[in-house]
Amino acid sequence: MDAKTTDLFDLEHSVAGSYLKAYTYPWEALDAIESIILEIGKTLSEEEFDHPREDIWIAKDAVVFESAYLHGPLIIDCGAEVRHCAFIRGKAIVGKGAVVGNSTELKNVILFDKAQVPHYNYVGDSILGYCAHTGAGAITSNLKSDKSLVCVKYQNEVIETGLKKFGAMLGDHVEVGCNSVLCPGSVIGKGTHVYPLSLVRGFVPAGKIYKNKNEIVELQA
Repeated sequence: MDAKTTDLFDLEHSVAGSYLKAYTYPWEALDAIESIILEIGKTLSEEEFDHPREDIWIAKDAVVFESAYLHGPLIIDCGAEVRHCAFIRGKAIVGKGAVVGNSTELKNVILFDKAQVPHYNYVGDSILGYCAHTGAGAITSNLKSDKSLVCVKYQNEVIETGLKKFGAMLGDHVEVGCNSVLCPGSVIGKGTHVYPLSLVRGFVPAGKIYKNKNEIVELQA
């Protein structure tokens, strides 16, 4: 099954990589993001990182607009950019060279290095892999309307997560088109492209183009 942590992500591309390798499936780490941040924060160099509050670390070469709202626990890694009116509600890791864009909201997330959520995105209870990118207005829906626990639907299998809030797991180099909605428990394999205006539910394998739930084709090199 290519929904395991090591199938979706190159763990060398996140400051949290050594912690994530302890989890078979990446969503198992969602409840631990806060403690992971606090553990990593203790190890960060004072020469490279500012530490403006007890639970916030910001790389000195990161670009953070004055209008951005930052709530801890939070790590903004080297070379990252947090743009105008971004709303980081806490429990977030923004990886090296990652982009958090205009009016984007983050909550309980890990953005791997060079991940981009650049325009009007909501990303909650989710992990986005190396160089993953979401188009304008794409969101991770992290709570079912009936508030029941989220399952991951993989082919004919249903994996119980035990989580009430679980947005999406996006593998390395995933591209999500503008104004798409990733339903709770969405897992998208490495390199897959999702068409704009898509509604995604469940597991999408690596190396595909997702046009709709009935049309998932091979991504041509």
